[in-house]
Amino acid sequence: MKLFISGHTGMVGSALVRRFQKVAGVSIVTRTRQELNLSDQAAVTAFYQAEKPDAAIIAAGKVGGIHANSTYPAEFIYENLAIATNCIHGAWKAGVKRLLFLGSSCIYPKLAPQPMPEDCLLTSALEPTNEAYAIAKIAGLKMAEYYRKQYGVVYHSAMPTNLYGPNDNYHPQNSHVMPALIRRFHEARLAELPEVGAWGTGRPQREFLHADDLADACAFLLQLENPPDLVNVGCGTDVTIRELVEMVAEVVGYKGQIVWDKSKPDGTPRKLLDTTRLNQLGWQPRISLRDGLAQTYASFLEEIQSGRLRG
Repeated sequence: MKLFISGHTGMVGSALVRRFQKVAGVSIVTRTRQELNLSDQAAVTAFYQAEKPDAAIIAAGKVGGIHANSTYPAEFIYENLAIATNCIHGAWKAGVKRLLFLGSSCIYPKLAPQPMPEDCLLTSALEPTNEAYAIAKIAGLKMAEYYRKQYGVVYHSAMPTNLYGPNDNYHPQNSHVMPALIRRFHEARLAELPEVGAWGTGRPQREFLHADDLADACAFLLQLENPPDLVNVGCGTDVTIRELVEMVAEVVGYKGQIVWDKSKPDGTPRKLLDTTRLNQLGWQPRISLRDGLAQTYASFLEEIQSGRLRG
C-alpha cells in the first residue's frame, strides 16, 4: 500500500510515520510544507495525480490553544478549510480509494453531554473561542462522509481527544495545555523558582491521549473494511487539571509550590469523549498518562539538546 501522510513533521503526523514504518508492505509518501502547500488546490491536485497513493491520512492543519484560536480565527478557518477540501477532493480526483480525515474533539457542542458521543455533533452551539477551527474540521469530516455516500470511496474520519507526545509545539503563548505545562515547570526548575502559578481552581476535567496511541488507532481503522463515518478516539477516562499539573511537576522534577489563581476562569467543566464505538470495534489505548508524560518529557529534553524543539 502506498500511503500519503500529510502533516508528517507535526506531532500527530510524525507518530503516524513511526507507526506505519512498522507495517510490512506500506510505502509512505510525505511532503514538507515547503515542498507542497496544501492550501494550493492546483499543487495538491498535481501531487495526487503524480504520486497516485492508495490511501491518505489527513493529519495536517493549523492548530493551537485558546489564545491562538481566539487571536487568529480567520487564519484558522481559511487554512483548515483549504487543507480539508484540497486533500479530500484531490484524492477523489486522483482515484484514491481510502482516506482517513483527522479532526478534533472541539467539533462537539459547548454544552454536549458528557462523555460526548459521536451523534451529539451539530446538536447545539460550539465553544466560541475555537469555533473557526471546529467549523473547518466539521466541514472536512462531512465532506469525507458525503464523498463516501455519493462516490463509494471509503473516506472516513477520526476525532481524537487532547493529544500529547514527542514533537509537540511548545510555544509559550500558542501551545496546548500539556506542552505549555511541561515547558513552564521545566523552566521553573532550571530557574529554581519557589512557586509556579496555575489558573483557576484545578477542578475541570480533561482527557489526554498519547499521539502514538492515536497513530495505532488510525492503523486499526484503516484495516476495517467498513469503518464508521465518524469515530471518537480517546482513552475513555479523564483527570482534573489539578491532578495533571501536579503530575507534570512531579515528572519534570519541580519541587516548588503550585499557587492556584482562583480569580482566573476554569473554562468548560468537563470534556470527555465517549469511546464506546471504537472500543466495541476492538481497539483500546496502551499508554498510561504517567508513562506517556515521562516519555514526552524525555523527548522534550532531547529536542532541546538537538535544537529541534518546536516553539
